Amino acid sequence: MFSIKDKVSTEERYILENVAAAAADMHVPAFAIGGYVRDLLLGRPCKDIDIVCEGSGIELAKKTAGLLSANIHVSYFKNFGTAMFHYNGIDVEFVGARKESYRRESRKPIVEDGTIEDDQNRRDFTINALAIALSGEDFGNIVDPFNGLADLENGIIRTPLTPTETFDDDPLRMMRAIRFATQLNFKIEHTTYKAIEPLKERIKIVSQERIIDEINKIVMTEKPSLGFKHLFNTGLLQVIFPEMARLQGVAQVENYGHKDNFYHTLKVLDNVVDRGGDLWLRWAAILHDIAKPNTQRFEEGHGWTFHGHDAVGARMVPKIFTALKLPLNEKMKFVQKLVALHLRPISLTKENITDSAIRRLIVEADEDLEALLLLCEADITSKNPEKVRKYTKNLQLVKQKIEEVEERDRLRNWQPPISGELIMQTFGLTPCKEVGIIKNFIREGILDGDIRNEYHEAYEFMIQKGLEIGLTVVPQNA
Repeated sequence: MFSIKDKVSTEERYILENVAAAAADMHVPAFAIGGYVRDLLLGRPCKDIDIVCEGSGIELAKKTAGLLSANIHVSYFKNFGTAMFHYNGIDVEFVGARKESYRRESRKPIVEDGTIEDDQNRRDFTINALAIALSGEDFGNIVDPFNGLADLENGIIRTPLTPTETFDDDPLRMMRAIRFATQLNFKIEHTTYKAIEPLKERIKIVSQERIIDEINKIVMTEKPSLGFKHLFNTGLLQVIFPEMARLQGVAQVENYGHKDNFYHTLKVLDNVVDRGGDLWLRWAAILHDIAKPNTQRFEEGHGWTFHGHDAVGARMVPKIFTALKLPLNEKMKFVQKLVALHLRPISLTKENITDSAIRRLIVEADEDLEALLLLCEADITSKNPEKVRKYTKNLQLVKQKIEEVEERDRLRNWQPPISGELIMQTFGLTPCKEVGIIKNFIREGILDGDIRNEYHEAYEFMIQKGLEIGLTVVPQNA
């Protein structure tokens, strides 16, 4: 019998021994189960321990907490028969063993009390059905009815029961199979994989919140492209995120083709991950070319174009965030800004890089400039090494020019040196369009390099432009 006694930390063993003591006092079998066991065997960090017992999980939680410390607060949910507490940085959750059955129109199960065998049968994958016995002489032994240990060793995702039954009962498990395969770099067993495509429409009964949680977990893996390829190949992506699925394919006219924008996007996403990009920079990578199918045109003698896909894509971002139930806050605005600007740095390299163009880029990108440049660097994905060298060198020239202009003009987090209030006071105005006109003159003058980014030059420029449009300077009272 395989045992994990030598794998648990001192802290974890202390918790498990107290669970065992409480279970013995109640005369009920108890087990650690699920992700905790899987990660323990894989050597992955885990701060959550799931306990299942053949009896009341709530009572076992209370009794265990009492043995560990008098100060532990136990949270419990009577309707679900679950309880949990926090002990020395570890969350310990308890539930009674359950037997489940499902109605076809819902992923919410009908639950009955059950045995450990019933509980393992309802688990999604063999590697998540592994349990650790916490009773008597069996303490520390692995309970493995579905050869989960072998699947763990061989890197296989497999369902305990038939995959059709498992996925039909709870369609979210299809996405979880792909997520675990991506996180752990495992393969999905052939029969399990083949069962997903015929059931893909069943994912529609799952709440969008649960779906986006799984998508984000895939996005945050070390190589998210693997997960998105699985989502596409099984047909799930076409159901849950059709805008991204539509990127796939290469149109061919008169021997003119274009790169497959789906696989290009996945390469950009992986490149962003390799450069340390956070969740929202990764979403910017996913969406940077999202409007290419909408803007794709064939021009005789020239080939395929995607004119304006940056602007159209930026307009699509709020709709996509709304549909996917992503936050409609500053995170969405960050992604939208990067989608709108992602062509700008590279386009600057196709002409003489003027200070004016650099100033405008700095002001528009503002505090997100570094993220934008990282995305642009990740967007260089040509299979032609010479092209990669050329674009990388040009981007470095842009970065160098940005440093020079920033150091001289101090434009980051820029606010014009002349306020609207001062314009109104100088020309005796109330809020009106002329105030905006003068402010725009000053902004454009600084960005074009006609005046420096400082108060005195901007003030004189304000007076000049005000007189040009027929305003009168009002003498100020001493």
